[in-house]
Amino acid sequence: MKKTLSGLLLMMIHLAYPQIQKVRQVIDSCVKKDNFNGSVLVAKSGKVELLTYKGLSNRHYDIPFSDETRFPIFSLTKTFTAALIMQLYERGKINLDATISTYYPEYKGEAATKATIRNLLTYSSGRDNKDLSSPELIHQAYDNTIWDLDDFIMTYLSEKLVDKPGTKFSYNNGDFILLGKIIEKIYHQPFEQVLKEQILIPLNMQNTGFLHHNDIIKNIDEGYCADEKDAFALHTPTNTYIDNFYSAGAMYSTPKDLLIFDQAIFSPTLFSKNTLQTMLTPDKNLEDTALGFWVYPKQFGSVNTIFVERQGEGYGHSANWVHLTDKNLTLIILSNTKDIKYLNTMREKLIMAYYGK
Repeated sequence: MKKTLSGLLLMMIHLAYPQIQKVRQVIDSCVKKDNFNGSVLVAKSGKVELLTYKGLSNRHYDIPFSDETRFPIFSLTKTFTAALIMQLYERGKINLDATISTYYPEYKGEAATKATIRNLLTYSSGRDNKDLSSPELIHQAYDNTIWDLDDFIMTYLSEKLVDKPGTKFSYNNGDFILLGKIIEKIYHQPFEQVLKEQILIPLNMQNTGFLHHNDIIKNIDEGYCADEKDAFALHTPTNTYIDNFYSAGAMYSTPKDLLIFDQAIFSPTLFSKNTLQTMLTPDKNLEDTALGFWVYPKQFGSVNTIFVERQGEGYGHSANWVHLTDKNLTLIILSNTKDIKYLNTMREKLIMAYYGK
């Protein structure tokens, strides 16, 4: 029996090795041709098949990436926020179809009694996204000053409705910032504390946290932007007050920690299978938006799959998280030199290589 099991194991390793070699070749090409710096993780059924780091996390001091490097993940934060909401939903403490004012009666925006929790989760609240409406207001909201959360909501997230809630997808940060505030109201605790107690500590995610602009975080990387015509001509982007992204984009993590979170969602351990099914049910009228993810069928050559994805980007950092639910395959790409558009193309090449296409 032991010999049989050993033989099967060797056969599995032998079969997997060529496809991983092809994935490595794609990564090496991205490094050589396009100056990809960062990390790529591939896992099957939660088991790491490939984890590699390329380039420098800090160019001022020539510090390479390693398992200890922590990456700002920007909008991947939104899935943590969505997961907290789904926990509340499972515990009967929040109704996805109740309005904002049900849990946040002080909210002054027109959406208060018209937009629901589900609308916020699917970027379909119908609010006027003042914080993103012009370059000047983007800088005021996120770059130029540190805002108190309530002042930020009053100043940027309390405008009139421009669409009927639930009818139009409009990607934004504000809907998830409002969800963070609602989480605070329900728990009577700061969002950061709820995040720690409900997700990070139970899952032992020791290298993941909520980032403030003045924090000293050991081993956190720097973000770089490239010249449009030269991928190897990098510069450090303008500083941002990361705090203002709050529950929509203020977290940092590592590939290994994100895999822990991935498995806690899709196994699932954070909540039940029924709750996961609710979370992963996309609205076709809202560009395949589910609750914290986008979910849609996708084909790689002859391989058909269900593609679950989440992206994040900001100030020289980008993050791409894909889970193929029917294949139980996880792909996590984190970079400090390439934008999200590049990672979207890169992930296609990596998955194609993995399946030998």
